[in-house]
Parts: sequence; C-alpha cells; structure tokens
Amino acid sequence: MNAGEVILQAENLNVYYGSIHAVKDISFEVRSGEIVTLIGANGAGKSTVLNTVSGLLRSRTGSVMFHGEAIHRTPSHKIVSRGLALVPEGRRIFARMTVKENLEMGAFTRKSGDLNQDFEIIYNYFPRLKERSGQIAGTLSGGEQQMLAMGRALMSRPQVLMLDEPSMGLAPILVEQIFEIIGNLHKDGTTILLVEQNAQAALSVADRGYVLETGKISASGAGRELLESPEIKKAYLGG
Repeated sequence: MNAGEVILQAENLNVYYGSIHAVKDISFEVRSGEIVTLIGANGAGKSTVLNTVSGLLRSRTGSVMFHGEAIHRTPSHKIVSRGLALVPEGRRIFARMTVKENLEMGAFTRKSGDLNQDFEIIYNYFPRLKERSGQIAGTLSGGEQQMLAMGRALMSRPQVLMLDEPSMGLAPILVEQIFEIIGNLHKDGTTILLVEQNAQAALSVADRGYVLETGKISASGAGRELLESPEIKKAYLGG
C-alpha cells in the first residue's frame, strides 16, 4: 500500500516524570495507511511517547500535530473523538461488563452511525468476540481481552489506531494471532502506530520503524531494513 499524507507528526518531545527525563527530543511521523512501530527495550520510553500523543502526558517542548492541527494541549477524551484511539498497555477492559457492553463503550465518543454495522466489522476481525459477546469481560483469557481492547478502540472508527504492547503477557500462538489481525487491519487501510517490545513481530508487519534507547531515537528506517540490520539483530532479535 502506498503511504499517503502525513496525518500524525510529533516534533521535539521532551517528557519528564518528576526529575526523570523519560523522552528526549523525539520526533516522528505517521502517514495515512502505514503501520509505524516504536521498538526498544523495557523502559526505553515507548509507552511514554504514546501516552503523550494521546494526551495522557504532556511534553515540556515541541508539538503533536494531527491533520496539521496542534493537539498537544487537547484533553485526552477530545483526542479520541478527533480520531486517535489508544489500546493501552495491560488492556484495561471493563472487567464487570459483557464483551458487547465493552464494545459499545468504544463508540461512546461517536456522534452517529449504525452500531450493528460496526459490530459486524469487529466480529469479522475477531470471531471469538462474537462467540463471547454475552460473557463477562473479566472472565476472558488474556488473548481474548487483548482482542476486546482492540475491538473497543476500533468501535470509535479511529483514523489512527495506537497499540501499546499488544503482545505483552501472551503465549506465542496468541501473539501470532494478534499480529495477523494487525496485518489484516493494515491491509484494509487502518493506520497504526504500534509500540512493541517484540521487535521481530513488530518490524515484520511495519512499513517503518523507530528504535528507542533510553528515551532517544537511535535508529529509524523501513521495517524490513531494520529487521535485517546487524545492530538491531544483535540488540533486539538475539542475532
């Protein structure tokens, strides 16, 4: 798929937790229809970047632009209604609600639209959720909860889907399934910003990637190029 216009752009982000400088001068962009991944070791600042883009954290400098408009001072709930949806690390589903109720919550920010049509789209990507639609979400397996978190975000009809560590805590077979679904979403034109510790899986599906080390971007390039890079192989792929 040919990448289109730049729809999300972060410039010169510097984020602190108290006196700890977690993200240092980070800039990156996401074009329409791309999967862009941020990879790096635990604690490299990947999730901090996503939380900053989605309005949960503030950068002391720089900007986040979405369709050419500054959103870095916009409250997080308004960012969702603009078309940026975050699937947070650790899923954070509504454990006491049913699968269907969780999905309905995902459409909460929408002004209009036929939810039945959206349910069909979500169930097409995640047949397991259709089977479990009346089940209490907290009783789902880890993999099913991840699928539900992704489905809930997709119910908002996002222009950019942001995924924070979707493979975390999942068995290899489930990781494979989740990345197959990410690949299918990409084929269907969904723009994805992916934060992932599993560099092999992330770079295999990504158009482009950025490597974070201790809060800074240390390398960037096409997903396949980074996958073949001796330095990246040594540091992240056990090569």
